[in-house]
Amino acid sequence: MRIISFNANGVRSAARKGFFDWFRGQDADILCMQETKAQEHQLAAPEFVVDGYQAFFRDATTKKGYSGVAIYTRREPDEVRTALGWAPFDEEGRYIEARFGNLSVVSFYIPSGSSGELRQGFKFEVMDWLRPVLDQWLASGRDYVLCGDWNIVRSELDIRNWKSNQKNSGCTPPEREWLNRLCGDGWVDAYRALEPEGQDYTWWSNRGQAYTKDVGWRIDYQLVTPALAQRLKRWSILRDPRFSDHAPFTVDYES
Repeated sequence: MRIISFNANGVRSAARKGFFDWFRGQDADILCMQETKAQEHQLAAPEFVVDGYQAFFRDATTKKGYSGVAIYTRREPDEVRTALGWAPFDEEGRYIEARFGNLSVVSFYIPSGSSGELRQGFKFEVMDWLRPVLDQWLASGRDYVLCGDWNIVRSELDIRNWKSNQKNSGCTPPEREWLNRLCGDGWVDAYRALEPEGQDYTWWSNRGQAYTKDVGWRIDYQLVTPALAQRLKRWSILRDPRFSDHAPFTVDYES
């Protein structure tokens, strides 16, 4: 089973840069996409249709061209869910879940707080509200793969400029503690399980020469339930070609 997580930073932009041409050659079972920045009716065009895959979308209803998540899947899901029951989060188009038997694959887009105190406050609200949901999933007996852009690093291994970012959104101690506690309580960070000392990044700022100098952050994850952790095989992060400010993150699982 091959699952790809990718923040497109605009699916139309990523398509123009050749993302779907690349994706067609990846033999993936599921693609979880974030930040589509499009409404569903705009994504029926041929350049967004991939033969052999069904596509499901959750748009932002609060603001057009904002946020948005998607799942492309070879196998027809038993059910697709697009709301968790809290309107401020759901209406920004930040969650979609495809269910296949006892397996759930989720595409998450956790808010960024980098634009200022108001959005950072909302991010903390999301974290507090989401924690019991994730605890419930972990205790449910279902297998979960939580893909997406979490906008949080876990440790010094996950960010090039550790010291200078301690007060910046995505690297503050409360955010890191929240994500690390999730992992401590049972969720498994697929990349870190396969690469205990790895220093690979999935996002690079467009400022300066961050990409060229590899001044990056690892904020795109696949968090899995313990049973799936036993089936982790390999991972890859595609730095080049570049379709977005994020890199596609692929994990292969034993079937």
